[in-house]
Amino acid sequence: MIAPERFHKIRRLLEQRQPDLTLVMDNVNKTHNLAAIIRSCDAVGIPELHAVSYRSSIRTKQHTSAGAHRWLRVGLAESIVPIGEELRRQGMQLLVATYRSDSVDFRTVDYTLPTAIILGEELKGPSEEALSIADKAIYIPMQGMVESLNVSVAAALILFEAQRQRLQAGMYNASRFPRETFDRLLFEYTYPRLARKFREKGYPYPPLDEDGAFTPPPGMVVTPARYEQEDLTEADT
Repeated sequence: MIAPERFHKIRRLLEQRQPDLTLVMDNVNKTHNLAAIIRSCDAVGIPELHAVSYRSSIRTKQHTSAGAHRWLRVGLAESIVPIGEELRRQGMQLLVATYRSDSVDFRTVDYTLPTAIILGEELKGPSEEALSIADKAIYIPMQGMVESLNVSVAAALILFEAQRQRLQAGMYNASRFPRETFDRLLFEYTYPRLARKFREKGYPYPPLDEDGAFTPPPGMVVTPARYEQEDLTEADT
């Protein structure tokens, strides 16, 4: 089974996740930017983000970057419109990072509200579709000669402003997931490979005790594997 200290760290991580804060990468296509944005999302407690691309080459890079990260889910799509519709259905405000006449300073926005932040392609910025579905445009004030920041840097600035506001509001103090969702994610975060095998075999996840241990279902045995993960095998008959 997992070491208790590691389990408590994973549990605390999940307790601070912010399910009503997300980010949409609108055709961001450089692998290092994708990876940096994903790390920033993890750092501020985002459990799920979205990557949109209309070119297969971008989707490949997004999939490569996203697949390396085990602590949050990255949804891949070919169009931002259905993503925007779904996020709006969830009650999120849609913010697009771009400078135009009606853009507002990103620090003036209330990020304690359910929020989705849209960041556009490195060279062209957000797509027309992204601009059309957004509720508000935000920008980062700059006093130098350059007109824009690297997209991953912009993402970090905006996300950590959202984190600052949410910390002040106490939104990281307790789990914000429904109990059933929290228990499911806790098992999947703790035992990712074992959770996959449980799903394949049609077994429900067993409850975890305070140190992350559990009782395997009848007829199954758990054998230790590397990196504190587990392997599930059929018991000898």
